[in-house]
Amino acid sequence: MRLDVLFGLATTAPAAVTGRVVAVIDVLRASTTIAAALANGARNVVPLESAEEVMTRARNFERSEVRLAGERKMLPIPGFDLGNSPLELTRDSVEGRTLLMTTTNGTAALAGIQGARDVVVASYVNFSAVSALLRTALRGGTAVTILCAGRDRLFSLEDAACAVRYARDLSVNVPEVELGDAANVCMMLEERYGDDLARLFAESEHGRALAEAGFEKDLELCATIDAFPVVPLYQDRQITALGPRLER
Repeated sequence: MRLDVLFGLATTAPAAVTGRVVAVIDVLRASTTIAAALANGARNVVPLESAEEVMTRARNFERSEVRLAGERKMLPIPGFDLGNSPLELTRDSVEGRTLLMTTTNGTAALAGIQGARDVVVASYVNFSAVSALLRTALRGGTAVTILCAGRDRLFSLEDAACAVRYARDLSVNVPEVELGDAANVCMMLEERYGDDLARLFAESEHGRALAEAGFEKDLELCATIDAFPVVPLYQDRQITALGPRLER
C-alpha cells in the first residue's frame, strides 16, 4: 500500500490517481467551505470551473432549490448568492439546497480528476473523519493520493502543511504504508509549524492575502480542527456527505 502527496493537478500523471482514493485539499478556502456547506445541511455541492457554467446549470433548478457560490481573486462573484467564505455557509443559507460552486483553485482540481476509485474533500475542519476513511482504504490495500490544489496552479504552503497532518496520521496508524518522496519531504513542515496554524497562515502567501482582504475570521475557522466532521465524497460530478449507505 502506498501514500503519495501531489502538488497541483496539472503535472499529475494518470497513474497517481487511477484506482486510488484521492483526497483533495484546498484549505483556503474551498475544502473548508464545502465541508461547512454539507455539515449545515446542503443537499449537495456541484463544483464547476467557471461562473458561466454555474449560471447555465442554475437554469435546471427552481430558484428556491439552489444557491450560487464562488469567488474570483478571493472576492464574491457579482450576482451570486454566496462567496467562498465558510462563515456564509450557515444552515439558514444552504440547508436542503444544491450549492453550485466555482472557485479559483479547489473546484478546478476536483473537476479535473479522472479514474480515481473515490475522491474526498479534505481540510483541517474535517480532519478526523477524512483521515479515518483514508486509513480504512490503506488497510484494505487501496493506495491513497493527497492532492494539494495549490494557488494559481502553484505550490501553497497551507495545503502542503495540511497534507503533512494527514500523512503523519496515516503513517502512525498504518505503519506498513509506503510513503512517496513528496510525502516524506512534507513531513519536514511538521517541525516548523506543528499545531501552530495561525503562524502557518500568517506565513503563507494566500493566508496573508486573505487577511489583507478582510477575511481574518475565515482564517480562524479554516484552522479549527474537526469543526465540521463530515466526509465530502465527490462522485457523479457532485459532492455529498458520506453516509451509511455509501460507506466503503
